Amino acid sequence: MLSSESAKTVTATLPAVSGAIDEITALFYEKLFTAHPELLRDLFNRGNQANGSQRQALAGAIAAFAGHLVAHPDSRPDTMLARIAHKHASLGVREDQYPIVREHLFAAIAEVLGDAVTDEVVRAWDEVYWLMAHALIAIEKRIGAEAGVQDGRVWRPYRVAGRIQETDEVATFLLQPADGAPVPPSRPGQYVSVQVQLPDGARQIRQYSLSGQPDGGLQISVKRVAAGRRAGAPSEDPAGEVSGYLHAYVHGGEILYVSPPFGDVVLSEEDGEGPLLFASAGIGCTPMIGMLSHLAAAGSRRRIITAHADRSPATHPFRTDLRRLTDKLTHATAELWYEEGLQDGGELQDGEGVRCDRAEQVTAEAVTVRTGLMDLTQLSLPAGTTAYLCGPVPFMKAARTQLLAAGVPAAQIHYEVFGPDLGLS
Repeated sequence: MLSSESAKTVTATLPAVSGAIDEITALFYEKLFTAHPELLRDLFNRGNQANGSQRQALAGAIAAFAGHLVAHPDSRPDTMLARIAHKHASLGVREDQYPIVREHLFAAIAEVLGDAVTDEVVRAWDEVYWLMAHALIAIEKRIGAEAGVQDGRVWRPYRVAGRIQETDEVATFLLQPADGAPVPPSRPGQYVSVQVQLPDGARQIRQYSLSGQPDGGLQISVKRVAAGRRAGAPSEDPAGEVSGYLHAYVHGGEILYVSPPFGDVVLSEEDGEGPLLFASAGIGCTPMIGMLSHLAAAGSRRRIITAHADRSPATHPFRTDLRRLTDKLTHATAELWYEEGLQDGGELQDGEGVRCDRAEQVTAEAVTVRTGLMDLTQLSLPAGTTAYLCGPVPFMKAARTQLLAAGVPAAQIHYEVFGPDLGLS
């Protein structure tokens, strides 16, 4: 791990580096993309670059890794490293790209911190960088080999075999291998990367959770991302380039290039037969419906609570599927919160014939519908519950806080972030 001499230097300089990390990462990306514009065009998410979230994620990862090395010199933050490595592997990141990142990152550090960056400081932070880089490279090689790929060659052609319009904003795409080879195995909760060529020639990549795995294919569900301003964001986020392209131009028969499934937030066999909570908001229901489908197909008898929050029944993807799967599972219930309440007609009707009278709380067999924001304190969670969260970060922070207060151990709360992982603490 980190040498004792470097540990002293990193400890002394960590406050200065952490204090300037946002400026450093902004300058790093500017230098990187000036020297290698193809990386912005064909690898990095241009939307996350525009709204600054990728810079925040990189800054947080570097500071967290260095801080961990100093505070816990005999261990590594393997959970954080595994999450980054899965994302890198799905993007086709290669080992030979790490020296390029190092070059421009250290140039940015030197420019921002000036004379404070002595040879001793460079040596210490170089050690931090390569400890993190080599750990990531090793994990990426391992999970790449497990997925049957190497050296970043992740892309396979898939033909769009069908499209289902779940809501006005969400479409499901059924994908079948165009090369005739078998579909790679996946675990419930994983995602794939999808690469599309946009009108300007860029080959942009996005990750989408598997919302099911039909025979002989893969299934992803994509929300069309509109331009808008997030709470507290300094500027408006641009509209989603890839989601907009898929919604506008992909209807069936097209070829998309797709990675094998990756992702470490999966339904774990280590959970045994204990109770489960799936808590999601908006399009965050995609990995949850994939997990629920897996449990239903296996005939699980576990106690399962699916909690979902959405604007209204009309914007809730997989509402009918959720009802069908809940009915199929012996000990499952669904808890729904709609911010705008039920439909104007005074009742909620879906394709399975579930009817709910308009009220603050209404129950139809195993489905409970409430008006307002999700509040997990209203639920009676069984002892030993393992929770999976997915949705906007503010939603997951609130849900995690409620679960911790209810006595669910932090180690039993798993979360998936759509986009750069900025953490929930």
